Parts: sequence; C-alpha cells; structure tokens
Amino acid sequence: MNDASSSSTTLKDMGTRYRCTACGNLTRFDVVETTSVRSFHHYTVGGDLTVEEPEIISRSIDSVTCRWCGHGRDVEVITESA
Repeated sequence: MNDASSSSTTLKDMGTRYRCTACGNLTRFDVVETTSVRSFHHYTVGGDLTVEEPEIISRSIDSVTCRWCGHGRDVEVITESA
C-alpha cells in the first residue's frame, strides 16, 4: 500500500483555484480536506493489497493556508470559467 505522505498527484480540470490577496500567491497552498471514498480492496492470498474502483462519495475543504505568507485569512477561491 502506498504512503500518501510521500506521493505526488497532479489534478487537472478541477475548476477551482486559490489566490492569497495578502501576498499575491497563486501557486502554493496547504489544503486540508476531508474525503469519503468507496473502493474495492482486493487482497492476494499472500496479503498484498490492490485498491480498485475508487469512487469519491463526498469531499469538503476544511482549510486553505498560503505557503508564502503563512496564513489563510486572505485566501480566496477563484472559479475559472470553462
């Protein structure tokens, strides 16, 4: 099983970006989110796990903090039009 803290994922077409109005940052944010996922866990006889068919049931953003100036007071959501 992969350790989520050591992996990197690029998500495209999410539709939402952030901007810190205090410092102008558009690129670096710490985002804390809560996600519920339903998935099929397939274990081999030897105990190795493969996780298949992940389906996001719910997702909420708990906090967004600017990496440049260190706070989330002035972070706003930018919704990009398609």
